Amino acid sequence: MRVIDFYDRHPISEQQVLDAVRRTRGAGPLEADDLFAFDQDHYGGLAAVDALARRAGIDHTSRVLDICAGLGGPARFLASRRGCRVIGVELNAGRALGMARLSRLVRLQGRVTVVRGDATALPFAGGRFDACVSQEALLHIEDKAAVLAEARRVLAPGGRLAFSDWIAHPALADGERGRLAEWMAAVTLQSLEGYRALLGRAGFRAVDGEDLSEAWRPILRERLRMYRSMRAEMTARLGEQRYREYDQLYTFFVGLIEAGKLGGGRFSGSA
Repeated sequence: MRVIDFYDRHPISEQQVLDAVRRTRGAGPLEADDLFAFDQDHYGGLAAVDALARRAGIDHTSRVLDICAGLGGPARFLASRRGCRVIGVELNAGRALGMARLSRLVRLQGRVTVVRGDATALPFAGGRFDACVSQEALLHIEDKAAVLAEARRVLAPGGRLAFSDWIAHPALADGERGRLAEWMAAVTLQSLEGYRALLGRAGFRAVDGEDLSEAWRPILRERLRMYRSMRAEMTARLGEQRYREYDQLYTFFVGLIEAGKLGGGRFSGSA
């Protein structure tokens, strides 16, 4: 699967997080806070996770599902700050293992767990969760309607879904969509209104969609600068060719953001 291969070769990995922490923190026991500068593989950092938590109504009593949880940075932040229990569902084996190991490392394994699974067929009973969250992950899933329907199914009555994702603006050309699908495993990109409609069809009420495109521009510029600062590390781990390929595709991606062809959105709805 293209998305599995994309994250197997992604510059942010469990080892990269640990190396970065050790360079700044040194040896010795680690706390969840020590990881947060490095394990948030999404846009907007901790403030973005907190914004989703507010929209999802997450508190210490909440049973939370993080859909496409990756290395588990947001899940650990929610468990640490909100005191809730979080299950992450993640398809990529390496990232699921990384999430489990990093959570054990900071002694959060009692409140943060990971299950390998497909977001379009969640391996959970209906009504199990009070909140579902996800960050910049649905872009990789072709059948977005199935993911939203599954999120609706596993939420208890009155439960909340809150997620962020890329959104396509009208100027995004078919050829550019094709390159995003080929290079970054970004498929069936939705517009802001398209996501609102999908949420309504999945049975969510009080649907809200917020355009984050302007806020994302400086974040993406900084992310490109960060990747370029990691050139030596990425080349050692992935090879010079892979580094050049990633630099090319991310430069293309940021160019689409700058040109107003691509952006971000934050969405929420009640079950």
